[in-house]
Amino acid sequence: QVHLAESGGGSVQAGGSLRLSCAASGRTSGYMGWFRRAPGKEREGVAVASAGTFITRYADVVQGRFTISGENAKNTLYLQMNDLKPEDTGIYYCAARNLKIGVPWNDEKGYDYWGQGTQVTVSS
Repeated sequence: QVHLAESGGGSVQAGGSLRLSCAASGRTSGYMGWFRRAPGKEREGVAVASAGTFITRYADVVQGRFTISGENAKNTLYLQMNDLKPEDTGIYYCAARNLKIGVPWNDEKGYDYWGQGTQVTVSS
C-alpha cells in the first residue's frame, strides 16, 4: 500500500503560479502524477511521470504551463503551475500506479493509489 499526501493548493488570480507537492510513502513501478476534477466535470489527467526513466506526459491544455518534477530522496513529486487560468480551477489529486502495459497514462481507472486532493482556485 502506498499513501499519497498532497499539499500546496490555494487561491490565485489568473496569470499566477502555484506549486503542488505529493509525498509518497513508497514507490510504484508505473506512472505517478496528477489528475484534477473541475466543478461539474469528470476527473482528467493533468501530468504524470514514469518511474525510473521519468518520462513525462502532459494534457494538451496544460502543456507549456505546467511542469512535473520529482525529488527521489524525499519520495516527493511536484507540479509547478504557471500562467494559471480560471479553467484550471478544481481539486487536484496525486495518483500512482504500478506498471500496466497498454493502459493510457490519463486513464484514471488504471491508477492504484490516490491522495485526498487539494483545492486550486483561479479567479479572473
